[in-house]
Amino acid sequence: MFKLLFPLVYERYLARQIYLSFGFILFALISIFLFFDVLAEIRDATNTYTSLLVFAVIGLKIPSRMVEIAPVAALISGIYTCATLASSSEFTIFRVAGLQPKAALGTLLKIAIPIAIATLITSEYIGPICETLSRNVRVDALNNGQEKLELRSGAWMKDKRFDDRGKVISGIRYINVEKFNTSNEFSRIKVYEFDQSQKLVASIKADSASFDESGRLFLKGINQTDFTEIAGTSPLDSNIASQNSKIAEKTIFTTVNRNLLSALLIQPDRMSIWSLGNYIRHLAENKQDYQRYAVAFWKKVIYPFTVLVMMALALPFAYMQSRSGGIGYKVFGGILLGISFQLFNSLFSHLGILGDWPAAISGLVPAALYFLLALGGLKWASK
Repeated sequence: MFKLLFPLVYERYLARQIYLSFGFILFALISIFLFFDVLAEIRDATNTYTSLLVFAVIGLKIPSRMVEIAPVAALISGIYTCATLASSSEFTIFRVAGLQPKAALGTLLKIAIPIAIATLITSEYIGPICETLSRNVRVDALNNGQEKLELRSGAWMKDKRFDDRGKVISGIRYINVEKFNTSNEFSRIKVYEFDQSQKLVASIKADSASFDESGRLFLKGINQTDFTEIAGTSPLDSNIASQNSKIAEKTIFTTVNRNLLSALLIQPDRMSIWSLGNYIRHLAENKQDYQRYAVAFWKKVIYPFTVLVMMALALPFAYMQSRSGGIGYKVFGGILLGISFQLFNSLFSHLGILGDWPAAISGLVPAALYFLLALGGLKWASK
């Protein structure tokens, strides 16, 4: 398999050196981040949230950390390998043997592709699952299985109105959830229904709720108030009649589902591309602002492939002779490049949220600019 991916001898040699360096650097960087994560998390340790559970919670965050660090680790490993080959004159031998800059760039990009694919798989599948498990372990230990929301008013979802047969009717519905349980049950539910004239027609308060197998919302312990407008002789004379009723159980049709509610508990950059796409679609259908999630979506799509950009940035260091600085200086320069890319990427994400430009630009521009920087550096260094 390795020979199929890298048929040429020098490609296999470069790939082995870079992959070994990448694994070591990734391990070192993750260890540093996990150390500080443990220091921050251990403060919340209690009799129920033991040190063992703290390490389990932090350990389940490793896949997400790997995704965050992968581009920088690829850059540093690429620079270290290229600088080492340059200092030992091995890269000079490759050049004398006929290795052109374009071929060298193609080789590094080919080496970066498996890392990019692994990063994408981890970001899309492994990371979100582990993040959910990590959150559930923490919530079970600290809050008896109930998620504490950042907002005192709970989480709000905009929904369509349905009749008892599941047919969409005019108007809108707002669903408010105060507490989430890790068992996919919800506590203290409020449902407000408005007609096409934005007049409140029903208010439902339920002690708990869950989704049944067909995706409908199953409510328990319901206190429902229906409002009816009684027309007077003029619009100013109209009155509102209310009727209260208590119901043990009730099922309502809704477009909201478990995944959409779970999205409210997870930061957008921790969600999978599929979950982000579904949530953006829901917000768009209900005419809500989704710019923040659209920026996160494009960032998630493009981010794994920034590994290729980082590897391209490493190549100019192979054309610098030993007099241009030792390996340590070049690696330090690579670290600064990686940090600057992360800051630049974060800056464009925030600008994309605040601005009106297309969300795709926020994800594409940093990677495109640094790839142009890599090509410019390669042209300058190979003269």
